[in-house]
Amino acid sequence: MNSLLTPFIVLIERRRLARRLLAALTALAVLATGFVPVRAHAAGHGFDRANKVARDLGDELDEGAMPKRKWSRHVGGAKMVQAVIVSDSADPQMSALRAHVEQLGGTVLNVHSLVRAITVQMKARHVKILAKRDDVVSISPNRETTRTASTLESITGALTTRVRSASTKTSYTGLDGTGVGIAILDSGVMRKHLAFADANGGYRIKRHVNLLNANLTAWTGSPYSYSLMPGSSALAGYEAAIANDASPMQDGFGHGTHVASVAAGSAKLYAASTPDATGVAPNANLYDVKVLGDNGSGTLSDALEGMAWVIFHAKEYNIRVINMSLAADSTESWQTDPLCVAARIATAAGITVVAAGGNFGQTLLGKEVYGRIGSPGIEPTVITVGAVNYKNTVARADDSVNLFSSRGPTRGSFVDALGVRRVDNLIKPDLVAPGNKVLGAAATSNSALTWSALPNLFYGVLVGPLNVPQPLYQTHMWMSGTSIAAPAVAGTVALMLQANPGLTPPLVKAMLQYSAQALPGANMLQQGAGLLNVDGAIALAKSVRTDLATAIQNGTVASGQSMLAAGAVFPATTSTVNGSAFNWSRVVVVGGSRIVTGSALFTKFQPLWDPRLVWAKDVTRRVTPVYWSGIGIPANTFVKDFSEVAVTNQPLLSAGVVRADPLAGGSSLVGKTGLFLPTATLSSWLVSGSGLVLSEGIVLSEGLVLSEGLVLSEGLVLSEGLVLSEGLVLSEGLVLSEGLVLSEYATVGE
Repeated sequence: MNSLLTPFIVLIERRRLARRLLAALTALAVLATGFVPVRAHAAGHGFDRANKVARDLGDELDEGAMPKRKWSRHVGGAKMVQAVIVSDSADPQMSALRAHVEQLGGTVLNVHSLVRAITVQMKARHVKILAKRDDVVSISPNRETTRTASTLESITGALTTRVRSASTKTSYTGLDGTGVGIAILDSGVMRKHLAFADANGGYRIKRHVNLLNANLTAWTGSPYSYSLMPGSSALAGYEAAIANDASPMQDGFGHGTHVASVAAGSAKLYAASTPDATGVAPNANLYDVKVLGDNGSGTLSDALEGMAWVIFHAKEYNIRVINMSLAADSTESWQTDPLCVAARIATAAGITVVAAGGNFGQTLLGKEVYGRIGSPGIEPTVITVGAVNYKNTVARADDSVNLFSSRGPTRGSFVDALGVRRVDNLIKPDLVAPGNKVLGAAATSNSALTWSALPNLFYGVLVGPLNVPQPLYQTHMWMSGTSIAAPAVAGTVALMLQANPGLTPPLVKAMLQYSAQALPGANMLQQGAGLLNVDGAIALAKSVRTDLATAIQNGTVASGQSMLAAGAVFPATTSTVNGSAFNWSRVVVVGGSRIVTGSALFTKFQPLWDPRLVWAKDVTRRVTPVYWSGIGIPANTFVKDFSEVAVTNQPLLSAGVVRADPLAGGSSLVGKTGLFLPTATLSSWLVSGSGLVLSEGIVLSEGLVLSEGLVLSEGLVLSEGLVLSEGLVLSEGLVLSEGLVLSEYATVGE
């Protein structure tokens, strides 16, 4: 489900409604999968290069079977598919591969040179021919992408003295995200909404770009583009072609505007009668990267273009955070999933990627289901966010994980050299944030009170109950879903980076987890480390040296070396939010399945804080961005390419870090141990000082394991990847084939 308001609201005559909305929308949901090239996969990456075709694509290659997916159809009597091919060719333009596609009668729709991949349309029977090429790493379908679907300041702790003054909504005396850029990859952001106004009569949305250049209706082919040299006329032409600043309705769907306001909306300029819908970082700069259409859907190829645009411009615009309120139906391992690869490149370039975990925590019959985290949330370097029901109060003690919020572990898989399917089973989500009936901006046109699709179609549910004036430029609605929880975390990251620009993405994630509040009753696969705590995250951010990222880049900081800022001490591991004090969880997940804790994580440098390192179980890789160079081009600014290689004997953690996963024991759903141990229980043990102190650090190890045999014997449902229901799936808030998901404990008739 996606982001509207959460568990199930059953609409009468749902099929009739589904057909009606299908004509109007087509597909809402989460930003499907994305992708990027994985280089040098043969070198110890843990999977067999002979198995390069994604399972969902392989299922569609039968010429005699009727097409079942939007990326598969009959054209001119032949079964055709649209696919994304990831390559490790030494040629960034992949000329030989493109020539082979065209020789087979296929069409190259797009060239994503930064991530070393191409989007193609070709006959289904030719896919396996291309898979045999040595320069092909993986072939994925051009999957459909869709959205996943202030009280917020009070709940998250953004109004504490360590963050900013809570005295008035008209001025901020502390952190507010100033100078930090957040890229919103979504359905667009309404420029003139006052939520995004600045103090000078302008707007904090610095760029609007539309990357919908390869949508699923383009079965006749389209021209492709390359990574373009900075300062070139070709780049200028490309930027002019994708510019979306003058569109009369930049967000015709309405999802992206709401998401952006949760991350960085401000209510400072609103009329007194307007409810305070201030976001977490109300003065951060926003970059609107439209990868979903006005019906809420897009493609994998579109998403890749959007990611590439952000990565290319990140240092130029100081974009430090990407918010992807998306989740994809991917059957692939994080090692080959295209969107995961793209997220790894972004992370290596110093951009923190925040993604919605998805809204598939329940079956259609209301049964809790594990193993349904979407892509790119399955990627180890991504901060994957689940959703919490805050029960319409600012108190945190009564909060609980939403029933719809997707549970871990990750279930992507690969086939090894022996033909054995290996499931990733990584611990996700990383933490949870408010995601039930969260107030935010509602999109209209830029010049008239013409509502976008979501508030227009569901006015009586999303807008009407607010019972407040809705003047132009001040329109509001509430929404729910992990897609709304994710931007709360993205806004927090902006505050952390304003407090300390030297933080790296893996260190940001660790700080968010360590300072989170473990909610009672929920386990690691439901809530990760616990509920977002802005106050604690800021305290940790301020304690660390501000030149750390530069030192890591230059190789001038060694494992175990002091990481504290001059004169700083490790902060107290408690926070008080809205008058209630609580302990931090002190839980940090590393390597996908290892739980560690202890102040040494932040007082001593851990090699794992290098954003170029990726560690999951027994796999460690180094992703290195390659930058454009030349006369007039600023050094180390514009990413041109990247390399990804397996590394061995790589130090990951230093001595003094405390191992916590042995305390959890073996994983048992019935016994509530291991991965199913309540996070609060584990946290209480860590607070009391339990755990194993590492005397020599960690190089590689497995961590908590969920055995395949556990699944059936204990009744645990783990899906084979994400299986979306037949019909129109409006991911984070709407599953129209089975009813409309709006908010927990709510029911609505048609």
